Amino acid sequence: MRLGILSRSPVLYTTRRLVESAARRGHRTTVVDPVRCSLVLSRLAPQVFYRGLEGRLPRVDVVIPRIGASVTDHGLAVVNQFAMMGVPLVNSAQPIARSRDKLRALQLLVRAGIDVPRTVMARDPRQVHRALEMVGGPPAVIKVLQGTQGIGVILAETEQVVQTVVETFASLGMNILIQEFIEESEGRDLRALVVGGRVVAAMRRQARLGEFRSNVHRGGSSSVVELAPEYQRAALRATRAMGLQVAGVDMLESKQGAKLLEVNSSPGFEGLERATGVDVAGAIVDYAVAFARRRAGQREVG
Repeated sequence: MRLGILSRSPVLYTTRRLVESAARRGHRTTVVDPVRCSLVLSRLAPQVFYRGLEGRLPRVDVVIPRIGASVTDHGLAVVNQFAMMGVPLVNSAQPIARSRDKLRALQLLVRAGIDVPRTVMARDPRQVHRALEMVGGPPAVIKVLQGTQGIGVILAETEQVVQTVVETFASLGMNILIQEFIEESEGRDLRALVVGGRVVAAMRRQARLGEFRSNVHRGGSSSVVELAPEYQRAALRATRAMGLQVAGVDMLESKQGAKLLEVNSSPGFEGLERATGVDVAGAIVDYAVAFARRRAGQREVG
């Protein structure tokens, strides 16, 4: 089977591991930078060309999107084009888009009955005092609506700091979220990797000294953890609420139990594989192949 991997670079850890895992299982891979794709639309035969309109992509049986936040719009257009061509996708465009919008993602989680930190969307600096009252702060966490790897996330210790940040973003025409700070988490969170309706690996991340963001990219450390059933259920429900097949789910351990922070549609898993020893890339490849075969079987029956 031939797998297509949408990724900016074949040397990225996650992309390289997917290619290696596919090769060990006897599958071929084509790594495609979505930015270098040209899309041709016609009623009968939508097509994807690569590196110019002369280079047609080889046929692929299933596509695994690894769409970075910096190329979301174009990447989603490419994902949609593959869907129009009838190629099975492990994470389709709409669920990816939902997960990228922090406010929309939180709305979907809450609608599904999943607990999240209390959150207020604020744009008017005059709302700051009341917003802080509603989230139990300060301190409070401020987030831009789109961001990854901890970028655009600020811990504001005082109301004056919140006021200044809100005024700054408002002057740029940006909406932000003011969110409850879960003090008892003490700079820790949980990352669960969900593939095809099951949690395949999980780790606890700990922020470095002087930092509250636990992302490994920001110097945080990680260790293997056995997820309690409550946290496994929360991760699976959150993934279903987004409509994703593969997702990284970030949760805080609060006095009230699991509080969902984020559902990532293109989760990095370097830290997770190193902390747990689990072949996450292999699990994704196995799911992608099985998914493509099911889809092919359904088409034959139909």
